[in-house]
Amino acid sequence: MSETIGFVGVGRMGANMARRLKECGYPVAVLYDVNTALAQSLASELECKAVDRLADVTQLADLVFTVVTDDEAMREIYSTESERDSLLKQAQGKLFINCATVSPEVHTEVEKAAQSAGAQTLEACMASSIPQARQGTLYLICAGQKAAFDRAQKLLQDLSSSLSYVGGTGQAAKVKALVNMVMNMNTAALAEGLALGEALGLDLTTLREVFGQTGANSQVLKTDGEDMENRDHECFFSAAHAAKDSGIALTLANRCNLDLPLAKATRDQYQRMIEAGLGELDKSGVAELTFKGRQPKKPGSEAST
Repeated sequence: MSETIGFVGVGRMGANMARRLKECGYPVAVLYDVNTALAQSLASELECKAVDRLADVTQLADLVFTVVTDDEAMREIYSTESERDSLLKQAQGKLFINCATVSPEVHTEVEKAAQSAGAQTLEACMASSIPQARQGTLYLICAGQKAAFDRAQKLLQDLSSSLSYVGGTGQAAKVKALVNMVMNMNTAALAEGLALGEALGLDLTTLREVFGQTGANSQVLKTDGEDMENRDHECFFSAAHAAKDSGIALTLANRCNLDLPLAKATRDQYQRMIEAGLGELDKSGVAELTFKGRQPKKPGSEAST
């Protein structure tokens, strides 16, 4: 592939995607992050440039991956205000691949702004976590103009074990919001089941084995069950992101005049974590709110036993 690649946002996911593409022989040329030290460190590792202007990313890369936090951050990097730094400066012919979980309308806004600048956009929502980003086994849900998908398809296949194209811009964001809404509900439900099991004096390892052979089984049981038991909440998907993503789904539900009480209760649980200063714990940390006798600790402090 001759097109050069840039990344905007090189946190846990972005950095490992960049490492994966570099290993696959792609020309990763430029990195940007609001945490400049983070970008510089990864640039040294990957032998590419770290820049402190978004416009420089566009200048140095043909395809730009963005992995940012929320709607506000997306609007910021694609600003159309002439005096602001933006990825859309001299963006003719560029392709922007947006991987963050943000609201569908923001993807639509960004696509329109990019088209006005002569550029393409593509949603590539990630339904996976950090190890999959590093191994190239992400599940990617893509949406946008078919020509943009075709242009990026080979590269995206090298990042993923499964790749789905679901239609026009905004559709991937809707699917991803529902994926995360259900995942978050499963996580909160598992925490309550294990908490009650412990309160009843059951052996949690045995209980998890039983769950795994019955209708209580889930992917979350595999990824989070042992962590809940052992109070290991190293962050792969933060409680803050869980609250945000459940909120996106609830906004969509409100527009459809649907009442989703389980989704609301789950969002509220993760919001409680944020309010308690636990937003940067992994979503498995919701167990700290449900297990009897636990006194939740903030990230970086030793959990009480």
